[in-house]
This record gives sequence, C-alpha cells and structure tokens, in this order.
Amino acid sequence: METEKTIDALNKLITINNDRIEGYETATKETEEQDLKALFSQFTSTSQQCKRELISEVIRLGGEVAEGTMISGKFFRVWMDVKAALTGKDRKTILNSCEFGEDAAKGTYEKVLKDDLEHLTSEQQIMIRSQHSILKADHDKVKLMRDSLANA
Repeated sequence: METEKTIDALNKLITINNDRIEGYETATKETEEQDLKALFSQFTSTSQQCKRELISEVIRLGGEVAEGTMISGKFFRVWMDVKAALTGKDRKTILNSCEFGEDAAKGTYEKVLKDDLEHLTSEQQIMIRSQHSILKADHDKVKLMRDSLANA
C-alpha cells in the first residue's frame, strides 16, 4: 500500500467535505425557513465530523491535509447564489441546488471506494463507508423534501 495514494484519497474526501460545509453555510444564509436552516446546520455538522476523522487519519499517516474546496464545490456555491437571487429564495430551487451538491459529495465517496480501495486499510474503508452512508442518507432526505414539494 502506497501511503501517498492513501493520503491523496483521504484528501479528496476532506475537500468534498469542505465543499459541503461551505455549500450548506451558503444555503443557510439563502433561506428564511427555519426547518431548512436546522437541516443545513445538521448537514454542516456532519461534514465537520467527517472532516475531523479524515484529517486525523491523514495526520496519523504523516501527510499534509488538503485545504480549500474543489472547483465543482465553488461552482455549486456560485450557482446556488445566482439561483437564489433569481428565484427570490424559492424553497424548491434551494433544495435542487442542495441535491446537486449532495450528488457531488456522494459521487466523490463512491469514486474513492471504487478507485482507491486497494490503497485503504480495512479500518479506513469502514470509516469511509460509514461516512458515505451518512451522506447518502442526507442526500435522500434533501431529495425527499424536494420531491414532496412537487406533490404539494
């Protein structure tokens, strides 16, 4: 197992959690609805916890922790700002934007689990699968909330 490849895989996940944190901080500012503010705050906390676990592992391996966000995350935040401004902070539009970000997070975890599995210890795999499961549940929650508006 190459330590550098392990660190790189973990750093991809740190970066997508940075995106998610910033995205949900933006989403919280864009909505006046208290249930969404609470939900987005919960999602931010989830990513902060995931990030802490990943950072601990990178440090344990002697690596340098990634900072910043992915290009796609910056796009997600800008897109959300633009859409919110144009739609007058419409609930469905905000949830659509959140689902877009959730798809990116879920996809990053799935890509690491598919492409980098051989570089991860069984403990790291368990941690990443657990985080992926939590993020997938968050994705499904956003999707359900968004879809319920179509039926309202």
